Amino acid sequence: MSALTSLAKSARGIVQKLQEAGHIAYYAGGCVRDQLMGEQPHDFDIATSAHPEQVQKLFRRTVAVGAHFGVIVVMDGSFEFQVATFRNDGQYLDGRRPESVSFATPEEDAARRDFTINGLFFDPIADRLIDYVGGQQDLAKKLLRAIGNPYDRFREDRLRLLRAVRFGTTLGFDLEGATWRAVCENAQHINEVSAERIREELVKIFLSPRRVRGFDLLDESGLLAATLPEVEALKGCEQPPQFHPEGDVFVHTRIMLGLLPAQVSVPLVLSVLFHDIGKPGTFSVDPDGRIRFSGHDKLGAEMTVVLMSRLRFSRAEIDATVEAVANHMVFKDVQQMRVAKLKRFLARPHIEDELELHRVDCTSSHGLLDNYEYLNTKRTEFASEPLIPPPLITGRDLIALGLRPGPRFTEILEAVQSRQLEGTLTTPEAALEWIKSDWLKEPK
Repeated sequence: MSALTSLAKSARGIVQKLQEAGHIAYYAGGCVRDQLMGEQPHDFDIATSAHPEQVQKLFRRTVAVGAHFGVIVVMDGSFEFQVATFRNDGQYLDGRRPESVSFATPEEDAARRDFTINGLFFDPIADRLIDYVGGQQDLAKKLLRAIGNPYDRFREDRLRLLRAVRFGTTLGFDLEGATWRAVCENAQHINEVSAERIREELVKIFLSPRRVRGFDLLDESGLLAATLPEVEALKGCEQPPQFHPEGDVFVHTRIMLGLLPAQVSVPLVLSVLFHDIGKPGTFSVDPDGRIRFSGHDKLGAEMTVVLMSRLRFSRAEIDATVEAVANHMVFKDVQQMRVAKLKRFLARPHIEDELELHRVDCTSSHGLLDNYEYLNTKRTEFASEPLIPPPLITGRDLIALGLRPGPRFTEILEAVQSRQLEGTLTTPEAALEWIKSDWLKEPK
């Protein structure tokens, strides 16, 4: 039995136990939507008439993660299920969560949810769909529609603005007219939401294979300007037409997103978005009329640190993305690199993502992939042995030669490694002899 099949069996068992105890219990929200779309859910939320304390009495392993809001986590084996009591929400004063809740009917619970396609219930015991909000019809139309008044839904929870774009992106659905107008007119309020929640939604949008659609929806709604003003600033930033016939930096970035494979890492897609954010700040025109962006890679790396820190990305994601942005112009020089430098360049931990960034950068502009192809050829050529092999000597060997630890150690060890990488030094004995003849006779 697969893990997803076991998950579904456990979820059904929880619903059955609630119903046998005399309570109403249904699957709710995204799992119902996914099943109707022919996809196997990766998690199941359960809505019930049982109050939190009744849920806790029925199940042996529970955690009251949100009992104030009627939510109990029920654990079955290695699986966890959120079991929520049907409820009405009180006033939303912070644009994120209600100040209070009151227990309610299934109809009232459905009416408080965000979009019709997420307001569906399903009874797995009776094999029956319960639709109080017209979600099934909107699913068939591939239409994302807010439940009730969209302005009310977005005022209650500002994160729903980004969720609307996320569902429009990942599902490929159109946004119903009134819902879309409400998103656009409220976009400036998205920053009332925590940076962490904004980051989570943006990541889901840009990891989607339909990320270009997400980029367009963010742009057209005003959410891009509100959440990623550094990318919005790329609009109208002209580029030298001999290298960038595709248009300004914003157009160039959008094209690159469309050239990425369906599955990407977070640092890769973010490095595509941010690799040129330093261009507006370094834009200049030579006396002969040529456009230049001197140092835009360095400025872009600095801006990327600030931007990603603002959105609370992890240090590992920041470091990987910043390195890609900082190094994306180095690729033009790879065919002139000495072997040692080239091997060190290729041995860096995120080289796969950086190669992909370089590929889509070139493909979206001048179309020349000679450096990309050169690097792949060299990777094949170097594949028979580690790019960075174990060192021939260590600091202990230098101490044995009478050298004292200090900055010169690093210089000597790096010089030995360079010759090792280039194949001119192949044994520890040869390395020590070279040090004696080149470094110990005359101080350098």
